[in-house]
Amino acid sequence: MDTQALWVTLRLASVTTALLLLVSVPLAWWLARGQGAMRTAIRLVTTLPLVLPPTVLGFYLLVLLGPATAPGRMLVRIFGHPLSFTFSGLVLGSIVYSLPFAVQPLMLGFAAVPQLMLDTAATLGADRWQQFRRVALPMSFSSLVSAAALVFAHTVGEFGVVLMLGGNIPGATRTLSIAIYDQVQDFDYAAANQTALALIALSLIGLFALDRMRKRALRG
Repeated sequence: MDTQALWVTLRLASVTTALLLLVSVPLAWWLARGQGAMRTAIRLVTTLPLVLPPTVLGFYLLVLLGPATAPGRMLVRIFGHPLSFTFSGLVLGSIVYSLPFAVQPLMLGFAAVPQLMLDTAATLGADRWQQFRRVALPMSFSSLVSAAALVFAHTVGEFGVVLMLGGNIPGATRTLSIAIYDQVQDFDYAAANQTALALIALSLIGLFALDRMRKRALRG
């Protein structure tokens, strides 16, 4: 099996999950409990990757991150090189593509927190940050676990966005899903079978870990 592709896949999924949760937790809290006329529009934008074909999203991200656009030139000045066909570009594309898989479960969890609990915390002197940190976040822990597991599993299986934005660079942007594609193209079905079994194993491990963490959260 392509161990380099396995390492790139695990690193991409881990980094994407960590960064996306940092972005999605406050965003989902605002979408679920905040105020403002822009919430509906932002909610639609965060849901859009669910219905867009991955190759379409990957193509526009490839164009956006290129030096021909203003955001692309700004990123070149920051990083010193275009993000297209780099691991950093893959992380950015994975964050955009997996955004709804983090935001949706978190929104449902935050929306289910009883307003009475937040009001009670407010009467005891808790500000909005303390209400979020001490009341809403612990009560929504199972949703946080679900969001993390969904993002990780979704990133492990990405193909269209990874291929369009990262290409197929061994040790840098070549993931297991790309490796399977190459092995099938080369009629190396034995190697493709090993890679596919590795992906199945990763998925099963993720589901098992998710089930255990959900049970612990419910007991807590």
